[in-house]
Amino acid sequence: MPTAYLIDWMREFGSLPAIYQQKMIDVGAAMKANHKRAIAAGVKVALGTDAAVYPHGLNAHEIDVYVNQYGMTPLQGIQTGTINAADLMGWTDRAGTIEVGKWADLIAVDGDPLKDVKVLQHVSFVMKAGVVYKDETHVR
Repeated sequence: MPTAYLIDWMREFGSLPAIYQQKMIDVGAAMKANHKRAIAAGVKVALGTDAAVYPHGLNAHEIDVYVNQYGMTPLQGIQTGTINAADLMGWTDRAGTIEVGKWADLIAVDGDPLKDVKVLQHVSFVMKAGVVYKDETHVR
């Protein structure tokens, strides 16, 4: 779980003293280079964050980094938050794919994330364990 979006978020919105700002830039460059090497070598990546390092709800930005900076395909980026995360948690029997008997945790977006993963940053529908928590789709 690289928590790669943190560097981009801090550059845009963070407020660090100059000495720490430069350290973040230097360490961030090394971190991203190492993440790219790991991904190229086939290391399985799962989507996750360190809670509160940037505002809650921005997790889809992480997938954008994986795809547009690290070289994953959009499908590979999406799989970091679905099947890969379930596998690394030992939960493939109940999560990670859409199958009968699994948790029914689903989202919907307006667009094709395989063409542009940034559409995942604008979720219009959320279902958790079969319960709808958000529905802005207006399709019934």
